[in-house]
Amino acid sequence: MLRIRLRRVGKKKQPSYRIVVADSRSPRDGAFVERIGHYDPLIDPPAVTLDKERARMWLSRGAQPSDAVQRIFHWQRLFEEDAPEAEEAPETVEAPAMEAPDAEAETAVAEAAVEEVPAEEATEEETNE
Repeated sequence: MLRIRLRRVGKKKQPSYRIVVADSRSPRDGAFVERIGHYDPLIDPPAVTLDKERARMWLSRGAQPSDAVQRIFHWQRLFEEDAPEAEEAPETVEAPAMEAPDAEAETAVAEAAVEEVPAEEATEEETNE
């Protein structure tokens, strides 16, 4: 199974990573199929270069990104081009107007609620007074 993951490069205490497509069984810094980007976490904000087309191609072929690479893809908004542009205003859909309830229906419901009081409760209230 192929994984899209980070491959550590750089000096001691100065890590830098390459984003590579590699076999899941190969070691972290071992053989890889293709390099698709670079990640430098020491810069603020972290620097990321990514070939989005190649990343999409490998994802479509079944390569699974590691957790760290998944976060990088989210930062880069890998699938941003699939979403509609922010400049275009979304279509507005108006909700259907609600009809005002009939005044007669409201009073009938209120009267029915008053009439439904059980006789036992009425007698207990009268005896407490």
